[in-house]
Amino acid sequence: MPPADTGASTELRVGASTAPFPRTTTTAAAPPATAAPERQAAPASEPAADSDRLARRCRAAASRARRRPNPSGPRPCRPAPGKAARESGPNSGPAPARTPGTPGTPEQSPAAGRPAPRARGAAGGAGQGADSDGGKLRPGGPGYRRMSFGLLAAGISTFALLYSTQALLPAISGDLGVSPGQASWTVSAATGALALAVLPLSALSERFGRRTLMTVSLSVAAVVALLTPFAPNLGWLVALRAVQGAALAGVPASAMAYLAEEVRGKALVGAIGLFVAGNSIGGMSGRILTGWVAQAWGWRAALAAVGLLAAVCAVVFRLLVPRARHFTSRPVGPRALARTIGGHLADPLLRRLYAIGALFMTVFGAVYTVIGYRLIEEPFNLPQGVVGSIFLVYLVGTLSSAAAGQLVARLGRRSALYLAVGTTALGLLLTLTSTLLAVLLGLVLITAGFFAGHAVASSSVSRTATTGRAQASALYQSAYYLGSSAGGTLGAIAFHAAGWEGTVVLGLAAMVGAASITLYATRKALAQRRALAAAR
Repeated sequence: MPPADTGASTELRVGASTAPFPRTTTTAAAPPATAAPERQAAPASEPAADSDRLARRCRAAASRARRRPNPSGPRPCRPAPGKAARESGPNSGPAPARTPGTPGTPEQSPAAGRPAPRARGAAGGAGQGADSDGGKLRPGGPGYRRMSFGLLAAGISTFALLYSTQALLPAISGDLGVSPGQASWTVSAATGALALAVLPLSALSERFGRRTLMTVSLSVAAVVALLTPFAPNLGWLVALRAVQGAALAGVPASAMAYLAEEVRGKALVGAIGLFVAGNSIGGMSGRILTGWVAQAWGWRAALAAVGLLAAVCAVVFRLLVPRARHFTSRPVGPRALARTIGGHLADPLLRRLYAIGALFMTVFGAVYTVIGYRLIEEPFNLPQGVVGSIFLVYLVGTLSSAAAGQLVARLGRRSALYLAVGTTALGLLLTLTSTLLAVLLGLVLITAGFFAGHAVASSSVSRTATTGRAQASALYQSAYYLGSSAGGTLGAIAFHAAGWEGTVVLGLAAMVGAASITLYATRKALAQRRALAAAR
């Protein structure tokens, strides 16, 4: 029996034939002369009364379902036993069995065969859907804002600490009596240790949890940061910076995985964007803060200020970030990890992407490690605070990263890489002039080209790797920060040996390497297309 509805039609069966009629207008066959009129009208009025009662029962059940959702879904509304026989009559036969998903059942519309709207179940409470994202954080939902600001604090702390000595290198060289190449190890040691520790710590996050590992990483890094101002010599300073970089590796090794597990899919891009914004803000604010504090009270006070900032961010992170609700401990064995890493390193396309990321970061690390020395010398003679403010150019990189997706959609990945290489090379050449405005414009172009190239290469890694994407991304981060470490040290050595021109030559050589790798990939792709065309 089709379920009764307020606007539906019922049927009166007379013998083997049926005649549809509206519920509000009941028509019966003329009774025989020997039968009482009241007795013959009863079969026609009883189905209508049963239909009214059934409709009322269905509306009451729907109202209860809205007040107290049923975890197993909506309960079908059926007439009481015995009513089907009275309603259909003696010659209609037994009522057909109702199965979910078939026409004529509450789950599907009998008219068009379309599924009925999904009823709200228990998963629909608190703004959570009944799909695979049920229970995950979403914008406007409980915990999402706390999670966003907690990870923003983690990003600020990580990158403020990682590059805290970069704007202070001239002051460190003068106070400790060391060369630019030796002072640059305070940056290279931190980035190099982070590069080496990302993969092991990503495996630990699978065992102990993302939130736990990030809390330990931020806490240890903040404690070490408060000890660095008391380093008696360069050796101790470099050693403490290496420990600090290794501790900070737990944040990039866990943050993306935490967001993927705890945030709804549609809100994931925005959450990751906020974390990346924290990275950019931390890298920029750390350099600016240390520059101005060092100008007033010296480089040791500047490092102490960054340490206090990192300690506050670690506490904020722990208090705000919600506990992981969707994490499952999955210990990663050394052999399985080695097989996954070996498979990624055996992929020629991934190897090329890792090399491109490292080469772009070599230029960026070299330029921003040495630019302070160039700007405090003749002919610029800028004070330490103004030199630190030069890192506001990072804002240009934020914009170019956001535009990289549109650039790839319009030009393609390889063409976008060519454009990034050309922009960076042009910026390097502009910095050779003795005009401050031209040097600043060159830094803008270098920053825009670097961030665009980095965005294209890193997104291509995630697209290329079909398995073990976390390890593929960790390998890219390792290559990326190894490039930063190598660029900082080699750029300072080149500056000490040949001045700013030597640093520019190093950067141009790295861009030639990135362009050559991209050109090789272009020719290989063209050869494959010609081979396919010939085969057809």
